[in-house]
Amino acid sequence: MEKQYVEQRDRGYWVAGTRVSLDSIVFAFLDGLSSETIVAECFPILTLEQVYGAITYYLAHRAEIDAYLKQAAAEFEAWRQAIPRADPNFSERLAEARRRMQMTRL
Repeated sequence: MEKQYVEQRDRGYWVAGTRVSLDSIVFAFLDGLSSETIVAECFPILTLEQVYGAITYYLAHRAEIDAYLKQAAAEFEAWRQAIPRADPNFSERLAEARRRMQMTRL
């Protein structure tokens, strides 16, 4: 029986049996992180086998996953641009919080 490392649910792709999105593994992989680093520094809840399985799934379905990631990015950008129009007060509070955070970093 073949082991499943990635599953589709809730309109997304996930490392099977976890709450870790395939997106997060793929972005770390594309940023040049090794599987070992992804486990040790990003997702210690995962096993090395799960990360290798997720990356293998991505490589085997690259066109499909890249299209999914592109669509998700477009949806996020549309949502991000809609927030100020939908709730200007929230946007103002968020901008103020960002300013305060930047001031504490200086």
